[in-house]
Amino acid sequence: MKTILQKTKKEVRLQPKKVRSKRRTYALPENPIEFYISEETLKYRNNKPFTIYYDNQEHAIRLLKGDCIEVLNQARENSVDMIFADPPYFLSNGGITCHAGKMVSVNKGKWDKSMGVQGNHEFNLKWLRACQRVLKPNGTIWVSGTTHIIYSVGFAMQELGYKILNDIVWYKRNAPPNLSCRYFTHSTEIVLWAAKNEKSRHHFNYQLMKEINQGKQMRNVWEISAPQTAEKKYGKHPTQKPVELLTRLILASSKENDLILDPFCGSSTTGVAAVLNNRKYVGIDLEEEYLQLSVKRLEEAIGKKESDLFQESKVSNL
Repeated sequence: MKTILQKTKKEVRLQPKKVRSKRRTYALPENPIEFYISEETLKYRNNKPFTIYYDNQEHAIRLLKGDCIEVLNQARENSVDMIFADPPYFLSNGGITCHAGKMVSVNKGKWDKSMGVQGNHEFNLKWLRACQRVLKPNGTIWVSGTTHIIYSVGFAMQELGYKILNDIVWYKRNAPPNLSCRYFTHSTEIVLWAAKNEKSRHHFNYQLMKEINQGKQMRNVWEISAPQTAEKKYGKHPTQKPVELLTRLILASSKENDLILDPFCGSSTTGVAAVLNNRKYVGIDLEEEYLQLSVKRLEEAIGKKESDLFQESKVSNL
């Protein structure tokens, strides 16, 4: 098993498979990931080129470092089967919260600072429009958020013509207590599920969800713990999601070998779940720290998957 970790940052120079030019026709080298960027659109981007941070063609995994809106606006249209997005919640306002029994700041970084109600909503419109562009006609998108942002996301989806399918209430068994004692303890997040538009015929693995739920129709309230210690052994992202949650989302709405995109990939929990369930994966992020963390977690997932396949092969040959 050989992975390709880019030791130097290189600009994306991938071409469409067949692009007509007045001078010549050129082709894209065989690549298992259909999501790519046209060189023609990069001419004006000399100052801020995004880079391929990690590229594993054998397992169809790619990490891109850059602004997700810029990347998605230049990527191939109708190329992604499913998107999971965990956008900024804009909670970094100098407040406090409880983590591991200690009082800590809620500030997560510049990327989480509020731009004001209107500015936050405009941002949601921009990235959701860009995601809608790359979704396949029957593709779907999941977006997680708390009350601070999810209503803006839902309204933006309606403005853009998405078809909202479900809202999932993720109940966290191990939610931290409320320190101020002036509010109910926050123990849930909402995950909106939407199709590209009203004409979409979305994919739903109904029978599999029923089997997971012990033979009963699965409801839209899911009790899943926050990420366990083992999921943070290489480091942690402040809004990291549990692999169990992403696994269920992926199994519910995609097929094997589908392409899963995460435009705010963070530590790539989406990618880990995609790898372990035989899906392709593209993650986008701006932060070097979290991309490094993503690589470690993805390579661990690849190793686990190959080990499991080896064990299955041994058993079948007995």
